[in-house]
Amino acid sequence: MCGIVGYTGVNNATPILLEGLDTLAYRGYDSAGIAVWDGENIVMKKEKGQLANLKAILDREPVAGNCGIGHTRWATHGEPSYINSHPHGDAKKQLVLVHNGIIENYVRIKTMLQEKGCVFVSDTDTEVVAQLLGDVYKGEPIPAIVEAMKYIEGSFALAILFRDDPHRIYCVCKDSPMVVGFGREGAHIASDIPALLSYTRDVTFMGDKQIAVLSPEGIAFFDEYGTPIDKGSTHIDWDLDAAKKGSYEHFMMKEICEEPVAFRKTAEQYVNFRVGKLKADCFPWTEEDASALKRIRILGCGTAYHAGLLGKKYFSELAKIPVEADIASEFRYSGYTFEEGEVLILVSQSGETADTIAALRMAKKAGVRTIAVCNVIGSTIAREADDVLFTYAGPEIAVAATKSYLTQATVFLLAALRLGQIRGTVSDERTVELLSELAAIPQRMQKLIDEREAIQYFASREFSAKHVFFIGRGIDSALAMEAALKLKEISYIHSEAYAAGELKHGTIALIEDGTLVIA
Repeated sequence: MCGIVGYTGVNNATPILLEGLDTLAYRGYDSAGIAVWDGENIVMKKEKGQLANLKAILDREPVAGNCGIGHTRWATHGEPSYINSHPHGDAKKQLVLVHNGIIENYVRIKTMLQEKGCVFVSDTDTEVVAQLLGDVYKGEPIPAIVEAMKYIEGSFALAILFRDDPHRIYCVCKDSPMVVGFGREGAHIASDIPALLSYTRDVTFMGDKQIAVLSPEGIAFFDEYGTPIDKGSTHIDWDLDAAKKGSYEHFMMKEICEEPVAFRKTAEQYVNFRVGKLKADCFPWTEEDASALKRIRILGCGTAYHAGLLGKKYFSELAKIPVEADIASEFRYSGYTFEEGEVLILVSQSGETADTIAALRMAKKAGVRTIAVCNVIGSTIAREADDVLFTYAGPEIAVAATKSYLTQATVFLLAALRLGQIRGTVSDERTVELLSELAAIPQRMQKLIDEREAIQYFASREFSAKHVFFIGRGIDSALAMEAALKLKEISYIHSEAYAAGELKHGTIALIEDGTLVIA
């Protein structure tokens, strides 16, 4: 995962690019770089390591211009180094580009270009794309992009500067997120919405193999054949401050502290707490749907999958219906045959998770009804699913999911409760009890957040543990899986999650002095 940004307009691009890269720092910190048209040449500045290293170079060697692109890298092809850092250009110095994604057939393309005499200077798949574009470029950017896409297999989001057209940024993507927007002072492109919020709230999500041309005057769109197309925009009403760290040391801490509000906003979209009732029209279930529904299958990746495990338990208990939860990246290759009356629920905070999108399209092709649980209006999954249950977590910048997990779990509980009402498997008394408990959750969450000193004491006492086991029964076994993932992501401590009843069936042999067990 990498982050890309771009700007063309009336202002100096460099500070805008750096601000965008700072916002996208969670997407990679192996290296960072920018390319800016200074009026005579495309000037590249890049450096290994965190964004601060690039900023230090730019303090010594400033670059100014009204059009530029930037990149923050998480290395996949080629070690983290200066030479492998983006941007990359072609041997003829016709263009410069940045890339997010993985080119699966880059070796074959590289060999083809080497046979033509092309010399490569890096180990990256990104340079292969730059050299390929340079090879097919005949003075017209869009035909070159269309031609290059015929060769490329894999995922990519590209932002490209052509030396012959220095005030425009050419963008194209496939199976990799890209969002563009036009503000009062120019056009912007980024891998994720938060990088655009300071400049525009009206954004357009790029579709697969669609091309966008950004200029100071506006944005034009083309299909994969180079034919002009119209694309609408989506208004994002996220609070601008929600995408900034503010006084918090880390985005994750900020987002943990925002969880009570995120929960309340999400729950209030589906519940009228004043009268203690669900808002029936907000759910994709009717009596006809309920009678036709035979099975629910939930798909997600990482934290979204763990939220799906909670959803499985909620639907099983409240709606009394068969439910399965699977990892999207495994499911798409499983050869699974959908059953009549099956509904597929796809969970993704961003709405741009590649494996989840692939599973969604499999289901659509098979004629299966799809429902998305998603945080981003206008995202690919939100657009392509038959129905959407939106979460209202606001932007989530930290790598480790917090608000999104909470709000996904909330949506699953409420959707299961509503389905149970329709199917007659939940009593009115049980509904009132659950909604009353939900109304009290934000206050209880805030109380827990306020007990930071006690939590810090526990962490300081146990931080030296080399191995941690989380165990739980029932719904707590699903929570244990998310807890183990969080500990691995944040502390790099080995941790595992097990159903409590399984601990005695072999796993207990791994527990020794110094192993921490959290139940």
